[in-house]
Amino acid sequence: MDVDTRLLRCFVAVAEEGSLTRAAERLFVSQPALTKQIKQLEARVGVPLFTRSRAGMALTEPGRVLAERVPVLLAEWDRILRETKGAASRAARVLRVGFLASAANEATQHIVAEFSRRRPGWRADMRQAAWSNPSAGLADGDVDAALVRLPFPGQDVLRVAVLFTEPRCVVLPTAHPFAARDVIPFRDLWDEPFVAAPPEAGRWREYWLATEEREGRPVRVGAVTDQPDEWLSAIANGYGIALAPESAGRYYARPGITYRPVTGVSPSQVAVAWAPADDTNPVVQDFVRCCLDSRPR
Repeated sequence: MDVDTRLLRCFVAVAEEGSLTRAAERLFVSQPALTKQIKQLEARVGVPLFTRSRAGMALTEPGRVLAERVPVLLAEWDRILRETKGAASRAARVLRVGFLASAANEATQHIVAEFSRRRPGWRADMRQAAWSNPSAGLADGDVDAALVRLPFPGQDVLRVAVLFTEPRCVVLPTAHPFAARDVIPFRDLWDEPFVAAPPEAGRWREYWLATEEREGRPVRVGAVTDQPDEWLSAIANGYGIALAPESAGRYYARPGITYRPVTGVSPSQVAVAWAPADDTNPVVQDFVRCCLDSRPR
């Protein structure tokens, strides 16, 4: 019998949460879709895995047996996938580096050039990730290292080294009344619609909406985008405003878009991240050292 690992991950979420509603929120799927996945898994294994009641989802005895073993199985499968992909990259002498938007800003080219100097014959293959994947592919084992913005979901189980910090700014349509201001307090933006990353970005999305710096005021989401060009278009078209790193004004200048300093929000941190399993990988560690050497003195 073949079982999709996606079904097993859904099962683990429901088992740990004890609720379809909470598990669906955790997985960023609808509750009907999650219910369908659980029923499909139960049909494949041939036994009921949960007892359903108004109190939630309680594991049956077969369900408890499965719940004890599946996390280990999934962790091992993830490790096998990571090692397999890594072996292919090593054979090609390619280091896969994920990144978001402007990566490490102006330091990126220096980092790549220094890595090529340290590792003759190797190439850093830079792979831009969508904002729905804020670990830039590292959490899935699709890359060997990543240049990321903190915080992001899953960073606690990875190695993370901060490279530098820069202020956040606000990005507005040029026609917006606030665009003429020199500096804008974040409090003045609380009631504005914001252009947000997809919900699956988790903590990363919440950080760029500054949900913890609104004193409980709910966020108005005017549009959801997953790529810089979509994001800029949504802002220029007046669907919302957004917070961004200060460097975005250099990398993403566009007619109809205005960048302004904002007060009342914490700065953004850029970091290099890698998997703990690569603490002894000399190629990955060479890249990490190149990143650390590029930090502002």
